Amino acid sequence: MKKNLGSNTRIDHIAIAVKNIDEALFLYQDILGFSLLKKREIVGVFSGMVSAELDAGGFAIVLVQGTSPKSQVSRYIEEYGPGVQHVAIEVDDVELLSETLKESGVEFATNIIRGEGLVQIFTRREGNSGMMLEFIQRIKNTKEFEAGNIQQLFEQLEENNAY
Repeated sequence: MKKNLGSNTRIDHIAIAVKNIDEALFLYQDILGFSLLKKREIVGVFSGMVSAELDAGGFAIVLVQGTSPKSQVSRYIEEYGPGVQHVAIEVDDVELLSETLKESGVEFATNIIRGEGLVQIFTRREGNSGMMLEFIQRIKNTKEFEAGNIQQLFEQLEENNAY
């Protein structure tokens, strides 16, 4: 993996689509002992989601629940069932990697999303496994997610009818 993606490549976070975020938080936080970092709601043009970011020791787990049947998360669950919705891989240079992957035929569901401390891009969902990959570059060595990036992501996915 590091040969193609860079020397500092690692799993940054795993997003898990859930039907009920409170039930999921009970398992991940109360039973498994992961620390809740932040819970937030994102609203798009016609749908929304609730997310909960958990510290899993070395990477994050992000639980996501749709707030309406039109939400990307709800549509994902309808198509593939609850479970891992995407895996985020931290890389050294999102822009360079995205160009390399495009040349290899990889299609993206978003444009590059730039924030103050994060640069991200998301692949189109791979039909065989239902998996979407995110490539993330952390500029300021922060472990947090930026509200502006999350909002841009949500809006781009809505615009591209991607989930």
